[in-house]
Amino acid sequence: MGRMRTEGVAALVGELAARGLSIATAESLTGGALVARLVDIPGASRVVRGGVCTYATDTKASVLSVSRERLELVGPVDEEVAKQMASGARALFGADIALSTTGVAGPGSADGHEAGTVHVACAAPGGALHRLVRIPGDRCAVRAGAVDAALALLREALDGGLL
Repeated sequence: MGRMRTEGVAALVGELAARGLSIATAESLTGGALVARLVDIPGASRVVRGGVCTYATDTKASVLSVSRERLELVGPVDEEVAKQMASGARALFGADIALSTTGVAGPGSADGHEAGTVHVACAAPGGALHRLVRIPGDRCAVRAGAVDAALALLREALDGGLL
């Protein structure tokens, strides 16, 4: 999975601005890299409401209102957790749309999942999207790939009528 070019991210930010939409992020394994990619773009202040890094599992519940029961049952690397993270960020920041990332960057497995297992989600007025991606490579490659996967999901949401 190649890194989304700056022009692609700029086009996403520009489209959000043109459509009068705001965005927020909820991140785990990416540690703030997703919101950083967005704010790298001049004019991002017109659309980015904020981002939160809930790296520790319990902060997903306390900050983003992810179900504690779900986290205890399946852990943080999960489709429903990713969706709840995105919904939580959308509510927390009062944003039109929110993206989330959760998964295992490696090295090695965690919570019964192999390194490179990543869930990304997008919450918007029209519903939620989710993708499970498997990203090969070292920790750095997995984290960068997770950011790209979340941005690709944003593109899909913008094109697919979720907004």
